[in-house]
Amino acid sequence: MPLTVAIIGSGPAGFYTADALLRSGMAIEIDILDRLPTPFGLIRGGVAPDHQATKKIIKKYEKTILGEAVQFFGNVEMGRDVSIKELRAMYDAVVLAVGAPGDRKLTIPGADKNGVHGSAAFVGWYNGHPDFTNLEPNLDIETACVVGNGNVAIDVARILARSGDGRARTDLPGYARDAIDASPIRDVWLLGRRGPIDAKFTNVELREMGELTECSPRVRPEQLPDNIPDGLSDRRRRLVERNLDTLRTFAAQGDDDKPKCVHFEFFAQPLAVLGGERVEGLRVERTRVENGRAVGTGEIFDISCGMVVAAIGYRSEPLAGIPYDDARGIVPNSNGRIEKGLYAVGWIKRGPSGVISSNRPDGIIATEHIMADFDGRGEKSGRPALEAILAERGVRVVSFADWKIIEAAEETSAVGDAPRRKFTSIKEMLALLNGPQGS
Repeated sequence: MPLTVAIIGSGPAGFYTADALLRSGMAIEIDILDRLPTPFGLIRGGVAPDHQATKKIIKKYEKTILGEAVQFFGNVEMGRDVSIKELRAMYDAVVLAVGAPGDRKLTIPGADKNGVHGSAAFVGWYNGHPDFTNLEPNLDIETACVVGNGNVAIDVARILARSGDGRARTDLPGYARDAIDASPIRDVWLLGRRGPIDAKFTNVELREMGELTECSPRVRPEQLPDNIPDGLSDRRRRLVERNLDTLRTFAAQGDDDKPKCVHFEFFAQPLAVLGGERVEGLRVERTRVENGRAVGTGEIFDISCGMVVAAIGYRSEPLAGIPYDDARGIVPNSNGRIEKGLYAVGWIKRGPSGVISSNRPDGIIATEHIMADFDGRGEKSGRPALEAILAERGVRVVSFADWKIIEAAEETSAVGDAPRRKFTSIKEMLALLNGPQGS
């Protein structure tokens, strides 16, 4: 009898796990469940709309799911349609690959004002994620502050600063593209508590800021170090060297006539969001780095702005019936193993860090745990039991074939140079599938 495995979550961690299980040599049957009708997790809902090359990794994931050994069960939500306890009774192994969909909150006075957004929400809004289409940020502003020095922060800044022509070649949903195109925004501030050596953005992302046709990057030369400290790994040192070279190029640029600026402001920690009900500014303290920590110097300055986006990290959410480490925002696990039959991969295992490929080792490790725990022998029915309970509860399951119908409709309805016109609501997707084309 094949080993039956349910993977909860269809992002990179889930697909890398399915691929590793398929390569294990075990007789196996894998079902990937997702609460959305669309697979691929943050590849669809988190990767920047102007990074279409990055999204091509989806084609590799599709190869994993095209055989009969793997099936996709979209529009199936844990707790609403089926519980993890029920899945564990149906499947030999259950793998949690649910990611970290929430925002790490900005905890300074005024952070509850209108116009303060977490990056998960803001990125979800401009990516057409069904959870965030109603965010409706006010972009009738001239200045925005983005708190953070990682790739997500730089993505937010770039999307706001890119030209209208540049945005037209992306898969930004129409409501987001129209709002950003109509915005009078001229200045975006990128604030980091520590210096450029500690910045987490990759050099590819950083260099892009110097290639925008309507935006100039601004860097203070005095904030760039003359030397790189000892103690960094070779890989980290190379990244820092490349980033510093790029930042020095930005710092050496003179004024130009581009209508927008992105200001890189290092050694700056937010103290308070200013204004009444709405954001009117951000109060910031200058810092210095001591023993790897940002320490306030007492020098205070204000930035007038109409929006603050906190790109300071994502956070996983508790799952019913599963232990949760609230301090770390993960499920307690021993290198991916929670207990026999229950495993974790990706951000729910180790926290929100790394790039897409960082999830591959987690899938391999989870597979090794499963092989050791079950010796390749399955005892539970898996898919037939899941299909029966979902049918009994009237759940409209979205299969991978259904997803391909959604994908084809998005690509067919694309306008101009855009790669697709995204469906941004579950209701809209199900209406398509339940209509003549879907049936």
